Amino acid sequence: MSRPVIHVFNHHAMATHFQVRITGEEKSYAEQSAQAAFALVDDLESRLSRFRANSEISQIAQLAPGQKLRVSEPVFACLDLARRMEFATRGAFSITAAALKTQPTKPLWALVENDFSIRCDSGRLEFDLGAIGKGFTLDRMAEILREWSCPAFLLVAGGSSILAGDAPAGTAGWDCGLGEDHSPHRYFLKNSSLSGSGLAVKGEHIFDPRTGLSAARRNRAWALAATAAESDALSTACMILDETEISEITNRRDDWLVFLKENEAWRHLGKRPLPPSVQQPQNTPTSPLP
Repeated sequence: MSRPVIHVFNHHAMATHFQVRITGEEKSYAEQSAQAAFALVDDLESRLSRFRANSEISQIAQLAPGQKLRVSEPVFACLDLARRMEFATRGAFSITAAALKTQPTKPLWALVENDFSIRCDSGRLEFDLGAIGKGFTLDRMAEILREWSCPAFLLVAGGSSILAGDAPAGTAGWDCGLGEDHSPHRYFLKNSSLSGSGLAVKGEHIFDPRTGLSAARRNRAWALAATAAESDALSTACMILDETEISEITNRRDDWLVFLKENEAWRHLGKRPLPPSVQQPQNTPTSPLP
């Protein structure tokens, strides 16, 4: 069987590198669909970045307690997902973690669903979407590619977040590894996302949102989930949670799986079945995670 032709396109945004890999399409059409996805990335960055003074996230940070701001659909959706992931991880993931560097307590906020707005209840809403924004963006990029009838794709953001669509023809999935390039621990992914968090990616400044203290329990953690936003947030939370907490959280979901590395040995926690393992070199593109 001939090797699938993979078209690769790159884009820089959100202070990181985005890559789109598409197979099963003519190159010119694949490029058009990738450029449509990259245009979406740029639009989301203009809305979600805390480093842009006119972004919606920066406008939210200016709200006084009692005030509210109407936001766009993607911003509302991202904040709603962040809120649900904070609840699901028992507060180990939170977009207000960075706010504890400048405030004595976490700011409180609420979403008002009937008019797509956010209300500040206390403090200053200094949101940092870094641990979920890129994954959310990959999920929205996937929607664009499927609208363009390009279902066989692999999306990568910063090397630490991967979202796989349908498998390339004649393969079990996209060949993705845990860790550095050429890692022996590799799996075939399709219609799922794998994200990694670690001190090499985030440095020594991983804070426990529940305490405001630096509290990384391990050097690396990976999470497999149905969406990139979920896998991003879950892998971040697993840097802080102990194993009992991780087991309890993942056992509530059939579609979550966490990988932990200790003393060069790998273990996984969660009810989701392991994806097919790559046992030997395959004719599929490889994708490392840091």
